Amino acid sequence: MNGLLFIDDEEGVRRSVVRALKNEPYNIYTSADGEDGIEFIKKNPSILSTVISDYRMPGLNGLDTLAAIGMINPEMTRIILTGYATMEAAILATNEGIDGFITKPFDNIELRAKIREINVRKRLRQFVPQQIYREIQNSTGFLKPTFHEVSILFSDIRGFTKMSQNVPPDELADFLNNHYFSPMGEIAYSFSGTVDKHIGDSIMVVFGSPVPFPDDSVRAVKAAIEMQRKAAEIDKMLAGKNGFNLKIGIGIATGKVFSGILGSLRKKEFTSVGMAVNIASRLQRLAKEGEILISESTCSKISDNAETIAIPQVTIKGISQPVNIYKVIHT
Repeated sequence: MNGLLFIDDEEGVRRSVVRALKNEPYNIYTSADGEDGIEFIKKNPSILSTVISDYRMPGLNGLDTLAAIGMINPEMTRIILTGYATMEAAILATNEGIDGFITKPFDNIELRAKIREINVRKRLRQFVPQQIYREIQNSTGFLKPTFHEVSILFSDIRGFTKMSQNVPPDELADFLNNHYFSPMGEIAYSFSGTVDKHIGDSIMVVFGSPVPFPDDSVRAVKAAIEMQRKAAEIDKMLAGKNGFNLKIGIGIATGKVFSGILGSLRKKEFTSVGMAVNIASRLQRLAKEGEILISESTCSKISDNAETIAIPQVTIKGISQPVNIYKVIHT
């Protein structure tokens, strides 16, 4: 997956770029227009990691081309090639999701260095949730610590320890990344949740940080229902093949937490800390495969958005009295 696609309607420019990159670790492909480039990516989704498109082309311009490619594969590095006359549009493009721009005319050394720089920046951004990255950009690099209400969701695979002992590490990584972390993360993102961290086979998602919404609890529960639906679909598709299955339990709790940047001088992360995190984690451990357990505080906020039933109280470390919990009924 180290392919690079260069899209430009001028054959001379395409040839010069191929020559400039001949010693780079890319398999180079070219297209003469945006439509052809999009079709190439649709037919070869797994061989490309980077696409560069000229801004001004007949038919689809470069921005529309890269936007369409981003819908096909959001992980692909997308770079716009632009002349100085369209520099303002290129800068605007990077604010709208394009990963970077290269101005022309360019020399070969500059071209190679810029592609490497943009690719590295793209990969590093994948270590930071998009919502956090966007807030850091909007707050001049500093996120103010806050104490506010959020809904915390924890998801975990049932029987994962036993499963992991019987499969090769590379197959296990592929299973986690492609059949669990990626689809569950996309569902969380579609409901405006922030994937806080992956802990082994657990996923922690925060609804309400760094950007709060009035319906954070509702969106957390709706995301959980969709995650269980997707997990059941994937589990059916896997059908125990190579020892893999995907049966998950989910816990959700709502409450006040501290959200901010924590860590050492060399390693920091934006995260949330508080009792709601502990309760959600505990409920996730109690949830059976296919179940969604929620706290009383979450249940009180979702009103008619989901059907629930009360189940026996549980004792949670740090809370003196047993707490009320509820199971979300879903199909």
